[in-house]
Amino acid sequence: MNTPSTSQDLARLNCSPRQQALGDTDIATLHALLPQWTLQNGKLCRDFGFKNYYQTLAFVNALAYMTHTQDHHPELIITYKTCAVRYDTHSVNQGAGGLSENDFICAAKADLIYQSSQVAP
Repeated sequence: MNTPSTSQDLARLNCSPRQQALGDTDIATLHALLPQWTLQNGKLCRDFGFKNYYQTLAFVNALAYMTHTQDHHPELIITYKTCAVRYDTHSVNQGAGGLSENDFICAAKADLIYQSSQVAP
């Protein structure tokens, strides 16, 4: 793995088919670039907060577009003022799942979408 040095470097990458899950060292290295994300039950997780339902859905729609273009889709839990995002890669480890570089790439891209959604009009 050619490790990016910042979350912006990570966000510039694109997802590609992955066969092998990342090892603990690579996970720790990439996770350090995304301090607002947590590791829970083998998934990369973050809850995003918003002022209202409209802003929540606008974020979800932007996230859906990004994940579609990357062909890497998260688990989403949407409420009035929050969107919980959970990434993992089902196709790695012969279908057993795990975390791949794609999860971290999409998480970094999600952070950028969130940052741009928080700019005052």
